[in-house]
Amino acid sequence: MSTSFERYQKRKLISSYFSVVLSIGLVLFLLGILGLLVLNTKKMADHFKEQITISVFLKDNAKQVEVDQLQKSLAMADYTKTATYVSKEEAAEQHSEDIGENFQEFLGYNPLKNSIDVQLKADFVTPEQLEEIAAEITEKDYVQEVSYDKPLIGLLNENVKRISFWILVASGIFTFIAVLLINSSIRLSIYSKRFIIKTMQMVGATKLFIRKPFLWINIKLGMLGAFLAIVALTGVLYYVHENFPEFGLMNDPVILIILLVSVFVLGVLISLVSTYFATQRFLNLRTDELYY
Repeated sequence: MSTSFERYQKRKLISSYFSVVLSIGLVLFLLGILGLLVLNTKKMADHFKEQITISVFLKDNAKQVEVDQLQKSLAMADYTKTATYVSKEEAAEQHSEDIGENFQEFLGYNPLKNSIDVQLKADFVTPEQLEEIAAEITEKDYVQEVSYDKPLIGLLNENVKRISFWILVASGIFTFIAVLLINSSIRLSIYSKRFIIKTMQMVGATKLFIRKPFLWINIKLGMLGAFLAIVALTGVLYYVHENFPEFGLMNDPVILIILLVSVFVLGVLISLVSTYFATQRFLNLRTDELYY
Protein backbone atom coordinates (compact mmCIF):
# COMPACT_ATOMS: atom_id res chain seq x y z
CA MET A 1 0.00 0.00 0.00
CA SER A 2 2.89 2.34 0.82
CA THR A 3 4.36 1.64 -2.61
CA SER A 4 1.06 2.55 -4.26
CA PHE A 5 0.92 5.78 -2.25
CA GLU A 6 4.51 6.63 -3.19
CA ARG A 7 3.69 6.10 -6.87
CA TYR A 8 0.66 8.33 -6.52
CA GLN A 9 2.76 11.03 -4.88
CA LYS A 10 5.42 10.70 -7.58
CA ARG A 11 2.84 11.01 -10.36
CA LYS A 12 1.33 14.02 -8.63
CA LEU A 13 4.77 15.63 -8.33
CA ILE A 14 5.62 14.99 -11.98
CA SER A 15 2.23 16.38 -13.03
CA SER A 16 2.87 19.51 -10.97
CA TYR A 17 6.32 19.99 -12.48
CA PHE A 18 4.96 19.37 -15.99
CA SER A 19 2.26 22.03 -15.58
CA VAL A 20 4.86 24.55 -14.35
CA VAL A 21 7.22 23.82 -17.27
CA LEU A 22 4.36 24.00 -19.77
CA SER A 23 3.10 27.30 -18.33
CA ILE A 24 6.56 28.85 -18.38
CA GLY A 25 7.25 27.55 -21.91
CA LEU A 26 3.97 28.84 -23.39
CA VAL A 27 4.23 32.24 -21.73
CA LEU A 28 7.87 32.72 -22.77
CA PHE A 29 7.06 31.56 -26.31
CA LEU A 30 4.33 34.18 -26.67
CA LEU A 31 6.61 36.76 -25.08
CA GLY A 32 9.32 35.83 -27.59
CA ILE A 33 6.87 36.22 -30.50
CA LEU A 34 6.00 39.66 -29.22
CA GLY A 35 9.72 40.43 -28.93
CA LEU A 36 10.18 39.40 -32.56
CA LEU A 37 7.39 41.78 -33.56
CA VAL A 38 8.96 44.63 -31.61
CA LEU A 39 12.41 44.01 -33.10
CA ASN A 40 11.11 43.61 -36.63
CA THR A 41 8.40 46.29 -36.70
CA LYS A 42 10.72 48.76 -38.44
CA LYS A 43 12.02 46.09 -40.81
CA MET A 44 8.51 45.09 -41.87
CA ALA A 45 7.46 48.74 -42.17
CA ASP A 46 10.54 49.41 -44.31
CA HIS A 47 9.64 46.47 -46.54
CA PHE A 48 6.20 47.95 -47.29
CA LYS A 49 7.59 51.46 -47.71
CA GLU A 50 10.10 50.25 -50.29
CA GLN A 51 7.26 48.91 -52.44
CA ILE A 52 6.24 52.52 -53.09
CA THR A 53 7.21 53.63 -56.60
CA ILE A 54 7.40 57.13 -58.04
CA SER A 55 7.11 57.41 -61.81
CA VAL A 56 9.10 60.07 -63.66
CA PHE A 57 7.28 60.67 -66.98
CA LEU A 58 9.45 62.04 -69.80
CA LYS A 59 8.51 64.36 -72.63
CA ASP A 60 8.37 62.88 -76.12
CA ASN A 61 11.17 65.20 -77.27
CA ALA A 62 13.56 64.03 -74.53
CA LYS A 63 16.88 62.93 -76.00
CA GLN A 64 18.18 59.45 -75.25
CA VAL A 65 21.37 60.95 -73.78
CA GLU A 66 19.32 63.02 -71.36
CA VAL A 67 17.21 60.01 -70.41
CA ASP A 68 20.30 57.85 -69.77
CA GLN A 69 21.90 60.62 -67.73
CA LEU A 70 18.77 61.07 -65.63
CA GLN A 71 18.46 57.35 -65.00
CA LYS A 72 22.08 57.13 -63.87
CA SER A 73 21.78 60.16 -61.60
CA LEU A 74 18.59 58.76 -60.05
CA ALA A 75 20.19 55.33 -59.57
CA MET A 76 23.13 56.96 -57.74
CA ALA A 77 20.98 59.22 -55.54
CA ASP A 78 20.98 58.61 -51.78
CA TYR A 79 17.23 58.09 -51.71
CA THR A 80 17.06 55.51 -54.53
CA LYS A 81 16.86 51.75 -54.14
CA THR A 82 16.27 50.99 -57.85
CA ALA A 83 15.68 53.12 -60.95
CA THR A 84 14.23 51.30 -63.97
CA TYR A 85 13.58 52.77 -67.40
CA VAL A 86 10.20 51.79 -68.87
CA SER A 87 9.52 52.60 -72.53
CA LYS A 88 6.01 53.57 -73.55
CA GLU A 89 5.78 50.36 -75.57
CA GLU A 90 6.55 48.27 -72.46
CA ALA A 91 4.09 50.36 -70.45
CA ALA A 92 1.38 49.81 -73.09
CA GLU A 93 1.99 46.07 -73.09
CA GLN A 94 1.78 45.91 -69.29
CA HIS A 95 -1.36 48.05 -69.26
CA SER A 96 -3.01 45.83 -71.87
CA GLU A 97 -2.26 42.77 -69.71
CA ASP A 98 -3.75 44.49 -66.66
CA ILE A 99 -7.04 45.48 -68.34
CA GLY A 100 -7.27 42.36 -70.53
CA GLU A 101 -7.51 44.12 -73.89
CA ASN A 102 -5.37 46.11 -76.31
CA PHE A 103 -6.40 49.73 -75.79
CA GLN A 104 -4.17 50.90 -78.68
CA GLU A 105 -6.48 49.20 -81.21
CA PHE A 106 -9.36 51.24 -79.83
CA LEU A 107 -7.50 54.56 -79.62
CA GLY A 108 -5.35 54.10 -82.70
CA TYR A 109 -2.20 55.32 -80.92
CA ASN A 110 -0.18 54.91 -77.70
CA PRO A 111 -0.93 57.79 -75.28
CA LEU A 112 1.54 56.60 -72.64
CA LYS A 113 4.93 58.20 -71.98
CA ASN A 114 8.43 56.86 -71.52
CA SER A 115 9.17 56.81 -67.82
CA ILE A 116 11.64 55.92 -65.10
CA ASP A 117 10.20 53.99 -62.16
CA VAL A 118 12.07 54.82 -58.95
CA GLN A 119 11.79 52.71 -55.81
CA LEU A 120 12.91 54.70 -52.79
CA LYS A 121 14.73 53.64 -49.65
CA ALA A 122 12.38 53.39 -46.69
CA ASP A 123 13.86 56.31 -44.75
CA PHE A 124 12.92 58.70 -47.59
CA VAL A 125 9.28 57.58 -47.92
CA THR A 126 7.66 60.52 -46.13
CA PRO A 127 5.31 63.14 -47.63
CA GLU A 128 7.81 65.96 -47.01
CA GLN A 129 10.84 64.24 -48.53
CA LEU A 130 8.87 62.97 -51.50
CA GLU A 131 7.69 66.52 -52.22
CA GLU A 132 11.32 67.69 -52.24
CA ILE A 133 12.46 64.81 -54.48
CA ALA A 134 9.58 65.36 -56.91
CA ALA A 135 10.28 69.11 -57.06
CA GLU A 136 13.97 68.49 -57.74
CA ILE A 137 13.29 66.03 -60.58
CA THR A 138 10.55 68.20 -62.14
CA GLU A 139 13.08 71.02 -62.65
CA LYS A 140 14.51 69.05 -65.60
CA ASP A 141 13.23 70.48 -68.90
CA TYR A 142 12.62 67.04 -70.41
CA VAL A 143 10.60 65.77 -67.42
CA GLN A 144 6.86 66.15 -67.93
CA GLU A 145 5.56 64.94 -64.56
CA VAL A 146 6.52 63.09 -61.39
CA SER A 147 3.68 60.90 -60.14
CA TYR A 148 3.19 58.97 -56.90
CA ASP A 149 0.30 58.03 -54.61
CA LYS A 150 0.28 60.82 -52.01
CA PRO A 151 -2.73 59.58 -49.96
CA LEU A 152 -1.24 56.07 -49.74
CA ILE A 153 2.10 57.37 -48.45
CA GLY A 154 0.42 59.53 -45.79
CA LEU A 155 -1.77 56.61 -44.72
CA LEU A 156 1.19 54.23 -44.66
CA ASN A 157 3.26 56.49 -42.40
CA GLU A 158 0.31 57.07 -40.06
CA ASN A 159 -0.38 53.34 -39.75
CA VAL A 160 3.29 52.53 -39.15
CA LYS A 161 3.42 55.00 -36.24
CA ARG A 162 0.14 53.74 -34.83
CA ILE A 163 1.10 50.06 -35.07
CA SER A 164 4.54 50.70 -33.54
CA PHE A 165 2.95 52.50 -30.57
CA TRP A 166 0.40 49.77 -29.87
CA ILE A 167 2.99 47.00 -30.22
CA LEU A 168 5.09 48.72 -27.54
CA VAL A 169 2.04 49.10 -25.29
CA ALA A 170 1.08 45.44 -25.85
CA SER A 171 4.67 44.40 -25.07
CA GLY A 172 4.58 46.14 -21.70
CA ILE A 173 1.16 44.71 -20.78
CA PHE A 174 2.01 41.20 -21.92
CA THR A 175 5.34 41.22 -20.07
CA PHE A 176 3.46 42.08 -16.89
CA ILE A 177 0.90 39.32 -17.54
CA ALA A 178 3.70 36.83 -18.29
CA VAL A 179 5.34 37.55 -14.94
CA LEU A 180 1.99 37.11 -13.15
CA LEU A 181 1.21 33.80 -14.89
CA ILE A 182 4.61 32.26 -14.22
CA ASN A 183 4.50 33.53 -10.65
CA SER A 184 1.04 31.99 -10.12
CA SER A 185 2.14 28.61 -11.50
CA ILE A 186 5.16 28.49 -9.20
CA ARG A 187 3.17 29.69 -6.17
CA LEU A 188 0.58 26.92 -6.72
CA SER A 189 3.38 24.36 -6.95
CA ILE A 190 4.90 25.55 -3.67
CA TYR A 191 1.48 25.92 -2.01
CA SER A 192 1.05 22.13 -2.11
CA LYS A 193 4.25 21.79 -0.02
CA ARG A 194 3.43 24.49 2.56
CA PHE A 195 3.05 21.94 5.37
CA ILE A 196 6.46 20.43 4.58
CA ILE A 197 7.97 23.94 4.68
CA LYS A 198 6.39 24.70 8.05
CA THR A 199 7.39 21.26 9.48
CA MET A 200 11.02 21.80 8.48
CA GLN A 201 10.92 25.25 10.03
CA MET A 202 9.46 23.89 13.30
CA VAL A 203 12.27 21.33 13.68
CA GLY A 204 14.87 24.11 13.44
CA ALA A 205 15.79 24.33 9.74
CA THR A 206 16.92 27.79 8.65
CA LYS A 207 15.02 29.74 6.01
CA LEU A 208 17.98 29.50 3.64
CA PHE A 209 18.15 25.72 4.06
CA ILE A 210 14.40 25.35 3.40
CA ARG A 211 14.36 27.77 0.49
CA LYS A 212 17.42 26.39 -1.31
CA PRO A 213 15.93 23.15 -2.79
CA PHE A 214 12.80 25.00 -3.95
CA LEU A 215 14.91 27.64 -5.66
CA TRP A 216 17.06 25.06 -7.41
CA ILE A 217 14.12 22.92 -8.58
CA ASN A 218 12.15 25.88 -9.96
CA ILE A 219 15.24 27.37 -11.63
CA LYS A 220 15.65 24.04 -13.45
CA LEU A 221 11.97 24.08 -14.37
CA GLY A 222 12.37 27.67 -15.62
CA MET A 223 15.39 26.62 -17.71
CA LEU A 224 13.45 23.70 -19.19
CA GLY A 225 10.43 25.90 -19.97
CA ALA A 226 12.71 28.53 -21.55
CA PHE A 227 14.39 25.82 -23.64
CA LEU A 228 11.00 24.64 -24.94
CA ALA A 229 10.09 28.25 -25.78
CA ILE A 230 13.39 28.74 -27.64
CA VAL A 231 12.85 25.57 -29.68
CA ALA A 232 9.33 26.72 -30.62
CA LEU A 233 10.58 30.23 -31.48
CA THR A 234 13.34 28.79 -33.67
CA GLY A 235 10.73 26.72 -35.52
CA VAL A 236 8.54 29.79 -36.09
CA LEU A 237 11.56 31.80 -37.30
CA TYR A 238 12.53 29.06 -39.75
CA TYR A 239 8.97 28.78 -41.08
CA VAL A 240 8.58 32.54 -41.57
CA HIS A 241 12.02 32.82 -43.18
CA GLU A 242 11.26 30.00 -45.63
CA ASN A 243 7.83 31.33 -46.61
CA PHE A 244 8.43 35.09 -46.32
CA PRO A 245 12.14 35.67 -47.06
CA GLU A 246 11.45 39.30 -47.97
CA PHE A 247 11.06 40.12 -44.26
CA GLY A 248 14.72 39.16 -43.72
CA LEU A 249 14.20 37.82 -40.18
CA MET A 250 17.43 35.82 -40.38
CA ASN A 251 19.51 38.74 -41.66
CA ASP A 252 20.47 39.86 -38.13
CA PRO A 253 21.67 36.71 -36.31
CA VAL A 254 23.16 38.74 -33.44
CA ILE A 255 19.76 40.30 -32.62
CA LEU A 256 18.07 36.89 -32.82
CA ILE A 257 20.66 35.35 -30.49
CA ILE A 258 20.17 38.23 -28.03
CA LEU A 259 16.40 37.66 -28.17
CA LEU A 260 16.70 33.90 -27.53
CA VAL A 261 19.21 34.42 -24.70
CA SER A 262 16.88 37.07 -23.22
CA VAL A 263 13.99 34.57 -23.25
CA PHE A 264 16.18 32.02 -21.44
CA VAL A 265 17.43 34.53 -18.86
CA LEU A 266 13.90 35.86 -18.32
CA GLY A 267 12.60 32.35 -17.67
CA VAL A 268 15.30 31.69 -15.08
CA LEU A 269 14.99 35.12 -13.48
CA ILE A 270 11.20 35.07 -13.13
CA SER A 271 11.34 31.52 -11.70
CA LEU A 272 14.02 32.56 -9.21
CA VAL A 273 12.23 35.68 -7.99
CA SER A 274 8.79 34.02 -7.87
CA THR A 275 10.11 31.03 -5.92
CA TYR A 276 11.92 33.27 -3.44
CA PHE A 277 8.83 35.33 -2.61
CA ALA A 278 6.49 32.31 -2.62
CA THR A 279 8.63 30.38 -0.13
CA GLN A 280 9.12 33.53 1.94
CA ARG A 281 5.36 33.95 2.19
CA PHE A 282 4.81 30.44 3.57
CA LEU A 283 7.81 30.72 5.87
CA ASN A 284 6.28 33.84 7.44
CA LEU A 285 2.81 32.32 7.94
CA ARG A 286 1.67 31.06 11.31
CA THR A 287 0.72 27.39 11.54
CA ASP A 288 -3.01 28.10 11.82
CA GLU A 289 -2.86 30.28 8.69
CA LEU A 290 -1.67 27.38 6.50
CA TYR A 291 -5.26 26.08 6.26
CA TYR A 292 -6.61 29.21 4.58
